[in-house]
Amino acid sequence: MSLGKPAFTLGVEEEYLLVDPETRDLASRPPKAFMQRCEEALGPHVTHEFLQSQVEIGTSVCQSVGEVRDELIRLRRTISDVAREFGLRMIAASTHPWAVWHKQVPVEMERYRILTEAHQSLARRMVICGTHVHAGIADPELRIELMNQITYFLPHLLALSTSSPFWEGFDTGLKAFRPTIFGNLPRSGLPEHFESFSDWNDMLELLAETELCDDPTKIWWDIRPSAKHPTLEMRICDMCTRVEDTIAIAAMYQSILAFLYHIRASNQSWRRYRRIFLAENKWRAQRFGIDGSLADLGRRTLVPVAELVEELTGLLREHARELGCLQQLEHARAIVMNGTSADHQLRVYKAALEEGAEDHEAQTRVVDWLIEASLEGIPG
Repeated sequence: MSLGKPAFTLGVEEEYLLVDPETRDLASRPPKAFMQRCEEALGPHVTHEFLQSQVEIGTSVCQSVGEVRDELIRLRRTISDVAREFGLRMIAASTHPWAVWHKQVPVEMERYRILTEAHQSLARRMVICGTHVHAGIADPELRIELMNQITYFLPHLLALSTSSPFWEGFDTGLKAFRPTIFGNLPRSGLPEHFESFSDWNDMLELLAETELCDDPTKIWWDIRPSAKHPTLEMRICDMCTRVEDTIAIAAMYQSILAFLYHIRASNQSWRRYRRIFLAENKWRAQRFGIDGSLADLGRRTLVPVAELVEELTGLLREHARELGCLQQLEHARAIVMNGTSADHQLRVYKAALEEGAEDHEAQTRVVDWLIEASLEGIPG
């Protein structure tokens, strides 16, 4: 039985890195009082991540993209201010240019101890951060139906969010290296296709019965039905350095879901394509970001990401207007025009090298840019 038109309420989670302003290296052992102070200021909206050099925030359930923006600005500012109280700086990016994973220190919590025991060095390598967007969909059957269809658009969202071009001191040649690190874990990557919510539950039951996985929160797909909330959680995106980029992606995600629900009313749905084609598009988004092309599977040809974003923005315009997020959706065009965080990081890095800087000094300038850009547009 349908529960009616979904509200598509939103919740956003962001993960940040803590750096030492003198060395610009990750703060692998921040003072314990840092998280205590964050919790005093933000309560349940802040939590530990896997490593001590990471911190995660989460908004309330928001009725609009505008509400999400207001909360993210408050949360980012608070984390940054508390970090400064303890002589640290916050950066919003999926990777640090030269951090080495085996020098990072996990948080002393039972969940993370179990994760490390189960996955060993694969878990320890997770010196990465991401952006997760929850959309409220009360009807579980509709949640599954829309997950199946919106998977097609996940590479587009990844391309707009790229912020991990460096890994352990090297320019990887990819705009988003984070999905490669995360993709080494089991139950990661693009989701499977499900016939129904019952089909989803059958999979969870079999995973538990066979002792393969007894915790649905450990299904780390790029999109998944949340195990804790009546939401569809999009997880493919890198951590956006600039808050307006996060907001644009949240607006696009919400608007795509509204569009897919709209065509459903006419007994239509987005065509299902083989996973191999979606995986190729995801790879191309990782490799080239907004400068590349993705396969338009309907037209059976490669199309520049810039053109696809323009087309998608046009397709979603009326739905975004109804949701009150048209201005935020159209910021996706600014991302294409000006570049993602990865593009800016690489520009800073290459400009420093051209000026005669040594490689490490060039990467240091990248960290300096990240510290500044992470608070761009956020009142002091």
